[in-house]
Amino acid sequence: MKIKVKNLGPLRQAEYELGDLTIICGRNNTGKTYVTYALYGFFDYWKSTYNFSVKNINKLIENGHISINLSEYRDKISDILKQACKKYQKFLDRIFAAREGTFDDTIFEFYVRPEEINFDDVEYKRTISLAKTEFLEIFKEKEQEVLKITLLTDATELDVSKEILRDLIGRAVKEVLMDKIIPDVFIASAERTGAAIFRKDLDFARNRLVEQIGEKKSKINIFSLIQKVTESYALPVRDNVDFTRRLEDVAKKQSEIAKKYPHILEEFRDIIGGEYRIIRGELVFVPQKGKKVRLSMGESSSAVRSLLDIGFYLRHIAKPGDMLMIDEPELNLHPENQRRIARLIARLINIGIKVFITTHSDYIIKELNTLIMLNQPDKEIQQIREAEGYKEDELISSDKIKVYMTKADMVLLDGHKRKTKILTLVKADIDPVLGIEAETFDKTIDDMNRIQDAIIFCGS
Repeated sequence: MKIKVKNLGPLRQAEYELGDLTIICGRNNTGKTYVTYALYGFFDYWKSTYNFSVKNINKLIENGHISINLSEYRDKISDILKQACKKYQKFLDRIFAAREGTFDDTIFEFYVRPEEINFDDVEYKRTISLAKTEFLEIFKEKEQEVLKITLLTDATELDVSKEILRDLIGRAVKEVLMDKIIPDVFIASAERTGAAIFRKDLDFARNRLVEQIGEKKSKINIFSLIQKVTESYALPVRDNVDFTRRLEDVAKKQSEIAKKYPHILEEFRDIIGGEYRIIRGELVFVPQKGKKVRLSMGESSSAVRSLLDIGFYLRHIAKPGDMLMIDEPELNLHPENQRRIARLIARLINIGIKVFITTHSDYIIKELNTLIMLNQPDKEIQQIREAEGYKEDELISSDKIKVYMTKADMVLLDGHKRKTKILTLVKADIDPVLGIEAETFDKTIDDMNRIQDAIIFCGS
């Protein structure tokens, strides 16, 4: 999968590919969050709003059944995605909670090659009901390229419109073709620490409505007020805060990760030094060394608050095939725990969860380098791995990682001699033995070492 953007926040132009682990590094205010939010918004738009266009609805109503050749949609996926991106661009103002027209010049393009789409092993069956009556079955067998649609009762008797049928079938085609490509996404935004401590007070809609209703002297347009409320915060922040506010309901489920890979949750428990619990409807943190102690989020450490939503995601929602997006996973973490988060990320990748992060942490990058370097068959390296306590499922192959640095490049302005500085993304080199070459950190560290050496040796 490849993404291209133009005129996105401070980024004039950028191009990047998604890996099992995608990392965006760079200085502050260089576009990392813009890249993250735009991608998250597209995935959300694709899953919740965009739909494939299907034909033969009249034939379905007349004959009671039709078949759809999925290969035809796969062959046209470039055009389908181009159309989806054009429609999505119109939503960018809302995604970022920006003023209308802010992103009028922005271009967002998402590319998938037809050969990347493989639905041979997909088995799909949906039976859809209306008024307790089953009226539509959508079915695909493994190793088949045909989606079979059958009306189980007369659509006109149930007053099912052609638009509803078209929407249901289009969604099914989209899911069969693209659910392996475009994942379900969970995001942990940089605002998550505040959301954890103030989560009971973060009913944005209620607070803003009460405030604005109190200010209104004339007739109130409640729908207009609600629209303003929902557009006041960037979509990833809204979704993240909403998740944090619903933890009591989230905790009623158990994730596939919790069932199949409990050792990952044990590692996470060790990182935070305890576990989150919902006790009599209240969220508390129970430290490992004091099991009779129960701390509210306000009484807990900033590290515990920073990892709250990630912990609930892993225990109650996560499944292979997902994408976990984390804006600055190092927030409030001691360097040792930053290293452990890098190892946790590697474990998630190795069980099939894709991870997308932005980071300023040299510790995370260097620990990922260690995991790459230890992933060698050399006997001496294996001895180092065992001596240092690294597990097999923490090792990572360099070809699973894509790293991009925000960078200012000098380019010709409109093809003339005059140059201008633009921000873009530059792909970092990743050596299968030495790991990631992260210039944005290396230069800073080298400068600090040079200055300290000069101070130490100035009198000698």
